[in-house]
Amino acid sequence: MRLDRFQKLALATTLATYVLIGVGGLVRAAGAGLGCPDWPRCFDRWYPPFDASGVPAHIDPALFNFAKAWTEYLNRLLGVAVGFLIFATLVAAVVRHRRTPRVLWPTVLAFLFVGFEGWLGGMVVRSQLRPIVLTAHLVFALLVVSLLLYATVSAFFPSGKIAGPIPDARVRLGRATLAVMVLVLVQAAFGALVRGEIQLLAEASGEAGRAGWLAQVGLLDVVHRNLAVLTTLAVLGLAWWVRRQAIVEAPLLTAVDLSVWVTITQVLAGLGLAYLGFPRVLQVLHLWAGSILLGCLTVLGLLVYRLDPRGAVEPSPALG
Repeated sequence: MRLDRFQKLALATTLATYVLIGVGGLVRAAGAGLGCPDWPRCFDRWYPPFDASGVPAHIDPALFNFAKAWTEYLNRLLGVAVGFLIFATLVAAVVRHRRTPRVLWPTVLAFLFVGFEGWLGGMVVRSQLRPIVLTAHLVFALLVVSLLLYATVSAFFPSGKIAGPIPDARVRLGRATLAVMVLVLVQAAFGALVRGEIQLLAEASGEAGRAGWLAQVGLLDVVHRNLAVLTTLAVLGLAWWVRRQAIVEAPLLTAVDLSVWVTITQVLAGLGLAYLGFPRVLQVLHLWAGSILLGCLTVLGLLVYRLDPRGAVEPSPALG
């Protein structure tokens, strides 16, 4: 199938947003969230200094770390680039899909949310990485990518839902998928809160206290772990539900299978974080897997209402 200009741009923007989420996780894992102590500038400059001698007199030069400053600055530049991509996607939506609300309005919301995300990025710095602000920053990033996916998938189905009444089984499956999506979003929010508390502990105790960080988080970690179990069971249950349908389309199988394998990846990364002392690579993988899981479920929920089950194939019993 040949993609039109909007579909190509929407897909590229969605992928770029996922890359930005992963880079944001890398910034956090590297402890570079305050690599630039001010916003929108960095050390009161439009680009970071190359050494402490370039730090303005009114800022403590001890705050300067070359690697952290440039890591955070490059993250900001990528955020600006994604913002321009989302704006370009909005322009393309207005030009090509202004009479298709299911494409136009999610793109408009994504553009508005990414502007709000920029403001939240400044609040993250001003609040000195306050956990609740970091959590809001992540949640809105996930909402942006979900809106982009909504517009992207809808562009492939300009007529909207399938012709005729949607089977009751499909409606129930769609509602169940939405419920699991909400659960994943809540789980991600609690994970961000846990990570924020760990960041504060790391600053207070240093690397020497790494082994005891998680135990000190307390109730937040307990809730996060229990939600992880519930989320895993919910995704596995959703996969079982899809496969027990009398007929099922191949794209639905792909979406739900990816959801299962991404969930497994996220669980393994979470266990590694808990028992291997928070290695940075697993911090990034855990965050990225959670964002990709929400994306897989978003696509699944959209396809449930847009694919016509007539002519679909019999489901296979395996998950892979």
